[in-house]
Amino acid sequence: MSVLVVIPARYASSRYPGKPLAELTGASGVSKSLVMRSWEAACAVRDVARVVVATDDDRIKAASEAFGAEVVMTSPDCANGTERCAEAHEMLGGGYEIVVNLQGDAPLTPPWFVKDLVAGLRADTSAEVATPVLRCDGSALNGFLADRAAARVGGTTAVFARDGHALYFSKEVIPYTGQTYAADAPTPVFHHVGVYAYRPAALSAYAGWQPGPIEALEGLEQLRFLENGRPVLCVEVEARGRQFWELNNPEDAPRLEEMMRAMGLD
Repeated sequence: MSVLVVIPARYASSRYPGKPLAELTGASGVSKSLVMRSWEAACAVRDVARVVVATDDDRIKAASEAFGAEVVMTSPDCANGTERCAEAHEMLGGGYEIVVNLQGDAPLTPPWFVKDLVAGLRADTSAEVATPVLRCDGSALNGFLADRAAARVGGTTAVFARDGHALYFSKEVIPYTGQTYAADAPTPVFHHVGVYAYRPAALSAYAGWQPGPIEALEGLEQLRFLENGRPVLCVEVEARGRQFWELNNPEDAPRLEEMMRAMGLD
């Protein structure tokens, strides 16, 4: 099945303006922009037909083309990455069987996350969207709780049914657990990884829906599918020793750089 990977990247982020062009220094001391690292992560995925950066900003376009990326210029009116992916897919003429949204703030996404995601969507014909979830250990859960205690919006958590279909996503830490876990012990909390695989029909429909009240409250684009009764498959992925985090706030940059040094990633 032909797979298109789109990296939505916008300059005017409310929490972190210019985020796609923020520089991150790897283990060897090499500094690369966030959008470049995200593009490299996408290019590392096997069996992908095409990788494009979708943006509405000339600065991001110029920076992306400088390191060799194909760029699609989309409308500044796109409210989120899913809308930008829908527009990019349409501008490219469609024809892809799966469209992957590899968000431009997730440069540590391992290639097998995307591979497992595409495989999950292929296997579950009832799902229209798939997204990866990563079981938190005690250390990760404590990081989530510390972020919320400090009034920071950190990662997103997900709860899902026995068939893997999502019940809810939240920037709060859900489900509630009053237990204490050892740093390396598994917990019942799942970190939602901000990557999506869509069937084109679902992606096209999304662009025509108005944001619902829950999406507006949480600020999570994937909730629009749930609010319109469309099934979202949560695919559990394995870290395989890799650390994962997204660049949500400026203070996340040192955390990502520390992770890259620990993993030896340039």
